[in-house]
Amino acid sequence: MTILGDADKQVFIERATEGKPHAGKVLAAIQAHADDVPLFCAGTIAKLLREGYTGYLIQTTNDEKCGPTPSLGETILANEREVEELAKVLGFEKVFFLGYRNHFMDGDSPLELRARLIFLFRLLKVDTIFTFNPWGHYEENPDHWVTAQAVEAACWMAAMDKDYLEHFAAGLRPHGVRERYYWVTRRGQPFNRAVDISAEAEIKVAAVSVNKSQGPGGSTGSRLKAELAARNLRLPELDGDGEAADRAYIRLFVTKPDRELGRAYGLECAEPFYYLGPKDVFGDTSEVDDYIAKHAVPLR
Repeated sequence: MTILGDADKQVFIERATEGKPHAGKVLAAIQAHADDVPLFCAGTIAKLLREGYTGYLIQTTNDEKCGPTPSLGETILANEREVEELAKVLGFEKVFFLGYRNHFMDGDSPLELRARLIFLFRLLKVDTIFTFNPWGHYEENPDHWVTAQAVEAACWMAAMDKDYLEHFAAGLRPHGVRERYYWVTRRGQPFNRAVDISAEAEIKVAAVSVNKSQGPGGSTGSRLKAELAARNLRLPELDGDGEAADRAYIRLFVTKPDRELGRAYGLECAEPFYYLGPKDVFGDTSEVDDYIAKHAVPLR
């Protein structure tokens, strides 16, 4: 997938920073399937966790349709184990599996999903989310757009003081999500931010490689190596054991768009996002604040 079509637009470059500038902040990545976070934001997640964030991973589906075996149960278990391993590789604190049936989320209750997300955003005090763009074009997978729209609504409603009053009786408080990173899944979807993941390139390779049950990475390299050997051929880049072949394949093909995007902005590797910050989410009050500073007078 190439995403260079937006490279000529105004794009903010988010660069790596020293120290822990995000200490005390919490992020949540909400994916529908086991390969979403590895493919679309693993480098950025690793960067922000290194810079001080605490992270949580939320998966909405059970991934029953995406795996190498005909058994739905074995497929679900294989993907769940790989997501737990993914969390360890990237440094997430915990994984929450919501368990909706793969490919059928457009038939599930949007109110229930939204309510569960609001609860988690308040419980975890989430400041920043990563997920699909709720208004992204060309999205054919219902699990993606259902997840995205529920997340967007939950980000807003979690800040309200009259939605789900039982949460407050249980000790939670209103808590709005301040920042949103919507990842790019299809060619032509917009982005306004490129995150420098040059230092996290190998962590992303490792994250993609964990996902053996599905996705374009995982065990593709070792399978290709075996197929070529059966034809008395080899690719030198795939030499080594199965894991080495898998990671070499990921570097060659899966993370190629990251390098292409990086080159467009003078970086080694980058991931694209449509970003909404606090001013986008809560409104820009600077004009009002400036007016008050200049014109307000003491009460008499």
